[in-house]
Amino acid sequence: MTDALDHSNVEHSMQPDDSPELRALYKGFQDEHLIPLWTQLGDLMPMTPKPKAVPHVWKWSRLLPLAEASGQLVPVGRGGERRAIGLANPGLGGNAYVSPTMWAAIQYLGPRETAPEHRHSQNAFRFVVEGEGVWTVVNGDPVRMSRGDLLLTPGWNFHGHHNNTDKPMAWIDGLDIPFSQQNDVGFFEFGSERVTDYATPNFSRGERLWCHPGLRPLSGLQNTVSSPIGAYRWEYTDRALTEQLLLEDEGQPATVAQGHAAIRYVNPTTGGDVMPTIRCEFHRLREGATTRSRCEVGSTVFQVFEGKGAVVLEGVEHILDVGDMFVVPSWVSWSLQAETQFDLFRFSDAPIMERLHFARTQIEGET
Repeated sequence: MTDALDHSNVEHSMQPDDSPELRALYKGFQDEHLIPLWTQLGDLMPMTPKPKAVPHVWKWSRLLPLAEASGQLVPVGRGGERRAIGLANPGLGGNAYVSPTMWAAIQYLGPRETAPEHRHSQNAFRFVVEGEGVWTVVNGDPVRMSRGDLLLTPGWNFHGHHNNTDKPMAWIDGLDIPFSQQNDVGFFEFGSERVTDYATPNFSRGERLWCHPGLRPLSGLQNTVSSPIGAYRWEYTDRALTEQLLLEDEGQPATVAQGHAAIRYVNPTTGGDVMPTIRCEFHRLREGATTRSRCEVGSTVFQVFEGKGAVVLEGVEHILDVGDMFVVPSWVSWSLQAETQFDLFRFSDAPIMERLHFARTQIEGET
């Protein structure tokens, strides 16, 4: 974009000379709670997105000790509901929002603890970067939480968590809380003080019914807004990424770019996103691979699952290790660099942007 196209470089023809009549006009606007467009066009309609959120990196090595300390000092239970610590974007005025549309947190559950059941309009997921031993119970269905698993709690599903071991466990939560709050669509309801089923099955009932490749139960032919699968297991994610790179070695078109394998978690009833407001993906870069810099409308969050590498945000390189998280606000340039094999979980507000036809992507080197 050239300077000539910027609002600040266009001659403003709607600047009348000061006069008592003009001051009276503006006083009338103020009294009636009115603001004229010609005084704020550059703020309301910028030439490109101007996010208040800023790119930021949270280091797992600093997050986890704080979560552990909260486990020693803060009980989990009714009222506060969850020992979850929200990632507050430094540009969003102290709100516990990682972006204007999404909420992300590290949640910590101590040995033998139970987080009581509740439900809410907001859509939620959990992703486990390390640890075992917790079951989340969603609408009465116990779902094992294990390393590398994506767990879903779609809106208005009762859910609680219980730790069946003598060791604590931490994971990340992602929700559409800011989007729901800003649009005044939220409802909340308390459920059981405990969880409705303390069973610890290896596979949930939802998995047993739905997780058979290419097969759909005849009892579930009606499409659902969110995925009926409660857990997307790491073993299948890992296998899919491994096969993409093996196919690339064989000269087959299986990866999104050279050395870059990626998958999207989908709702098996529609083939679309797992939830209506949140997209979840997993990316794997070969050692030494890089991605082209890109800008996208909407915001996205990554967590490093395995390996070492870096992200370049608006030209600034940030070194990343296992567990580290970073946010990319709308229309902020980003690219990835892999020092070793580099595995990253990603979630974004892309379903909202696409459904409202605001989505736009600009990739370095493409016109």
